[in-house]
Amino acid sequence: MKKQDVIFALGFILLFLPFFVSRSIFDFYIDFNKAHGMITSFVKFAILATIGEIIGLRLRTGKYYQKGFGVLPRAIVWGFLGLSIKLAFVIFAAGSPVILSYLGVSGAEDAIMGSFSGKKLLVAFSISLFLNLFYAPVLMTFHKITDVHIIENGGTLSGFFKPIQILKILINLNWDVHWNFVIKKTIPLFWIPAQTITFLLPVDFQVLFAAFLGVVLGVLLAFASLKSSK
Repeated sequence: MKKQDVIFALGFILLFLPFFVSRSIFDFYIDFNKAHGMITSFVKFAILATIGEIIGLRLRTGKYYQKGFGVLPRAIVWGFLGLSIKLAFVIFAAGSPVILSYLGVSGAEDAIMGSFSGKKLLVAFSISLFLNLFYAPVLMTFHKITDVHIIENGGTLSGFFKPIQILKILINLNWDVHWNFVIKKTIPLFWIPAQTITFLLPVDFQVLFAAFLGVVLGVLLAFASLKSSK
């Protein structure tokens, strides 16, 4: 492990250490998250998902920083994506049990709020399934569009706020990698199982866990980028 990896790992640990060593800080997070869920969603994704992309950059290039990478623009994008993810969690967590009840699974709405059981696992899996089938492909494609936009404008804030050439980017997108790897493989093999775990957790920790999964997303995107370059 190189010196830069040690420094990065220590910084990551120090970022979250206060939540584990101080009960008051942890309680503050819980209370603030309950009162301001959208704000915390923005912050959590802006930090954690961006860290994931930085790790992905390290895997691709051997460096944690590269000119034109655009850490701040990426953090802004992830912050707003975090807001949409929070909304999607609320919508699908509320709607999926209703659909299951409509399909004849009695007690689905109560099961997801209760202790662990086979029925709760079924409901959590259903929420994750619907979320990843109907929402995740849109999220992933939009993120790729912003990713290309940031790179094409040198990773600067001024460039980031230029109009996004959505049609041009979509036409030139490497759909072989984006469809066959990012969507067809990561969604069924990773995201649906991982987010089934997400919806088994207490509500206060679901978005936090999803944001931690954003770190994993950075690694997956790094592999996708390597496949694209090949």
